[in-house]
Amino acid sequence: MNSVDRNFFAYLDEMNIVTILLPHSYHHGLSSAFYMAADAVKTPLAILEKTEIEDHFKYICQFEREISFGRPYWIFDEHGGKTDLQIGAVIRTDRFDEKFYYEGNDLGVTFHAEQTCFKLWAPTATGVKLKLRPSANDYSEIIKMRREDFGVWSVCLHRDLEFYQYSFLVLVNQEWREAVDPYVKAVTANGEQGVIVKLEKTARPGLKFPPLENPVDAIIYETHIRDFTIDDNSGVKNKGLYLGAGELDTNGTDGEVTGLSYVKDLGITHIEFLPFNDFAGVDELNPAKQYNWGYNPLHFNTPEGSYSTDPSNPYSRIAELKKLIDQIHSIGLGVIMDVVFNHVYIREQSSFEKIVPGYYFRHNEIGLPSNGTGVGNDVASERKMVRKFIVDSVRYWLEEYHIDGFRFDLMGILDVTTMNEVRKTCDSLSKGILIIGEGWNLNTPLPPAQKATIANQAKIPEIGQFNDKFRDTIKGSTFNLFDKGFALGNEHLVDAAMEVITGSIGFTKKSTRLFNNPSQCVNYVECHDNHTLWDKLQGCYSEADPAVRQKYHRLATGIVLLSQGIPFLHSGQEFFRTKQGDGNSYRSPDRINLLDWERKSKYKDNVEYIKGLISIRQKFSCFRMRTTEEIRAQIQALSFSAPVLGCLYQSPMEEVILVINPSSKVQRIILPEGEWGILANHKNAGISAKDYINSEEYFLDPISLNVLLKK
Repeated sequence: MNSVDRNFFAYLDEMNIVTILLPHSYHHGLSSAFYMAADAVKTPLAILEKTEIEDHFKYICQFEREISFGRPYWIFDEHGGKTDLQIGAVIRTDRFDEKFYYEGNDLGVTFHAEQTCFKLWAPTATGVKLKLRPSANDYSEIIKMRREDFGVWSVCLHRDLEFYQYSFLVLVNQEWREAVDPYVKAVTANGEQGVIVKLEKTARPGLKFPPLENPVDAIIYETHIRDFTIDDNSGVKNKGLYLGAGELDTNGTDGEVTGLSYVKDLGITHIEFLPFNDFAGVDELNPAKQYNWGYNPLHFNTPEGSYSTDPSNPYSRIAELKKLIDQIHSIGLGVIMDVVFNHVYIREQSSFEKIVPGYYFRHNEIGLPSNGTGVGNDVASERKMVRKFIVDSVRYWLEEYHIDGFRFDLMGILDVTTMNEVRKTCDSLSKGILIIGEGWNLNTPLPPAQKATIANQAKIPEIGQFNDKFRDTIKGSTFNLFDKGFALGNEHLVDAAMEVITGSIGFTKKSTRLFNNPSQCVNYVECHDNHTLWDKLQGCYSEADPAVRQKYHRLATGIVLLSQGIPFLHSGQEFFRTKQGDGNSYRSPDRINLLDWERKSKYKDNVEYIKGLISIRQKFSCFRMRTTEEIRAQIQALSFSAPVLGCLYQSPMEEVILVINPSSKVQRIILPEGEWGILANHKNAGISAKDYINSEEYFLDPISLNVLLKK
């Protein structure tokens, strides 16, 4: 694009502060005077400070009044040298944020009577043009856009532009850059250009999912659109695609149900898909050649094309994703969308950075991009227009696609205010929208008190958080393959297990409390990340009989389903999913990541057992208590000798006992008086008692979970 001959460099770092860097090679880095000009008139700058840094002299200068953004400025020194005034750290100041915050809901492309309007927020640009072309093979038309208030540039055209490709040309710091509209709703293959579409053409009946009364009534099943059906034995026609994930009444080689109908049959309430907004890492025109989980976001408001039947048709991905969501709603399930607002794929290539360089991302104390996410950039959610983008995006997915919940990837990068705004927006549009996230505390330059982390759960009370304490207590450390948790036979973790099973609300000791309410607590032992539970067990118990490993696996999964809070299962967990020992399969081939539907048949007994536990959770409200007060009032810890753990649930409706034996030996316990029906033991689980215990003595099988109902 453009290049400027610069003798030195000058940056606008505050609304009336300029930082000038003179290299030693230029007049020894010395100048006693500087001037600023936007036209023929030169305004002197006051030098406040001069310091030597490496091979430069750095001058901090001040001027009266504020500059007029949107026009170029030049800085002159006493030697007659000049440079353009580049936009520096000013964009990360509160004054900049206040001055340029735009409340409108019309950024991107909107349609009005007989016209198509384009708006772009680019406050630091000195010129913006719209680039239009009817198709990839046509010449482009370049149209100047007009600067309006709050740094918004706009143009309206009185013609039908359906299917036209478009992008923006933005002039910042004397350099033209081409960028796709950050608010783009449709794109060409691989997201290279925005496309103008009429979304009403993709409208569907929009079947709604009946909202849950409380988040703890949810049972979440996490999967990946491609993994879910790509297996040869899935019985699905459109394997690996949106349409395939939405096919109903499909059957495996054994004639048994697979796919979406199977998930419904299991008793799940919500299916959570790994990211399906447009991402990098898979060539949409040759999707079979690459695999990716999807945590490389490109375009936040556009569906991924590799899951569509025709990535080159901008309507295909939109219509097919809507059909998938409708199909899921038609059988009474909700859809949770995994959203990745914490980073972008490559900062320098992102539309955000091209349009308003330096604004959308956090920078550390020396001015370099921070990297709490571990992928080279952290989105600065605390800035007003970044927060607005996130909230606008959530609103768009709710209104246009009828999503029922959001899982926020690396939520701890984002700030508390943004997450509460997201919650408020969801509540204003629909009842019962689930919001959950990874509240990990990551090293990003946001004050600790502002981070949306587990430590700040009281500041985001209506948002669920993945409970890593539950995960590591029940399964063992995720980061040490050989570390065993309570369910894997670690007898030292009985007290910690009691704490997490009762919702991590400080049941045994208030000092151990993680959450104020069980609805904030997402319980899991396995997800797409790290080793599957089965692969961890292969490490922990490599010499053991496979039947023993299955028992440990069943116990850990059972504890997830019967603990207070929101249970979260990884797809295939109920049939001992394996990734052949791969602990980070984010771009491993299908043979590692696919959901192996043959295992569902092979381990049918375990699937039935898990299904039975799900029915127990749904039938008996004592496993889904709404409040901390309820948990304290209605759960009593039973004093059995370690490692046996027991809870008595006494509600006005029923008395239930949950008792767990994680050891490899039979354990004898004395039950509270009464006649107890066995709903679940080491072999069976269901809502009606298979057998009754008439004596006070009861023998617990090794590695077993038991649910007893008082007659």
